[in-house]
Amino acid sequence: MTYASSPSTTARGPVDHEVRSQIVTAATEHFSRYGYEKTTVSDLAKAIGFSKAYIYKFFESKQAIGEMICANCLGDIESEVRAAVAQAEHPPEKLRRMFKAIVEASLRLFFQDRKLYEIAASAATERWQTTLVYEANIQALLLEVLQQGRLSGDFERKTPMDESVAAILLVMRPYLNPLILQHSLDYAEQAPAQLSNLVLRSLSP
Repeated sequence: MTYASSPSTTARGPVDHEVRSQIVTAATEHFSRYGYEKTTVSDLAKAIGFSKAYIYKFFESKQAIGEMICANCLGDIESEVRAAVAQAEHPPEKLRRMFKAIVEASLRLFFQDRKLYEIAASAATERWQTTLVYEANIQALLLEVLQQGRLSGDFERKTPMDESVAAILLVMRPYLNPLILQHSLDYAEQAPAQLSNLVLRSLSP
């Protein structure tokens, strides 16, 4: 994974990973309980037992903390998707597993931790760097699967590769983007099989 720190997630004071990790862990718990939008840096400082000024030594804003939490969350989802793809040998099955893992991981975030889902929704709305990196990594993984499929003869080769990738990402988008996800729940159970089958039929040589 390539979750590089954006300017908003870079420490302003001495680089002390242990303290930064402590702040992120405490903030994750606090956001999970009270919500991201309703929590201020002062609330976090009081809950953690640090001064507000001390937190600002490591994070320049509440969003910077939220971006770190979001990066951790999206990183977990990406790892799950990559593991699912790696378990399959043939490109068509890799694509099926990719759809399934994305839908299942996204739904788990939505249903099991709605407060953290709120952070992901804010990130998607404001196009935080962490979401852009996540989308780029998923796109790169999809490109890799399509390239393998073309080499193996499982996928057609006439359509420009960038066009195929862009179109499939549009099909995946209801389960990649938290803002759209909430409107796609009624079809979640059938979605992985139906969407991947549709895409695979379009990719047939």
